[in-house]
Amino acid sequence: MEWNSLTSQEQLAQIREESKTQPVVIFKHSTTCSISATAKSRLERQWGDSGLAQVKPYYLDLLSYRPISNQIAEEFSVRHESPQLLLIKDGQVQYHGSHLGINLQEVKKHSA
Repeated sequence: MEWNSLTSQEQLAQIREESKTQPVVIFKHSTTCSISATAKSRLERQWGDSGLAQVKPYYLDLLSYRPISNQIAEEFSVRHESPQLLLIKDGQVQYHGSHLGINLQEVKKHSA
């Protein structure tokens, strides 16, 4: 799994447009939280066998880029949680999960 870094608010408009031709996930991660580290590790281990090769993964470091997280919550109308994974397809959130409830099978189902 190769993460794409989400480091600017301007990228959100690009991601929304990109999601119209390819599903995108955004993983919001707190680098100081053990639950977030566990969720990230599990995502990375399961990604290769998940059938999600067509989905482009973005990674957001919440501690470094909190304003972007706030903008995601506002623009996509999804309450902020950490860790959190959002699937964006056709410019809209199709699935979101948080903590250890993040489910790649649900991502796959909603990304098809």
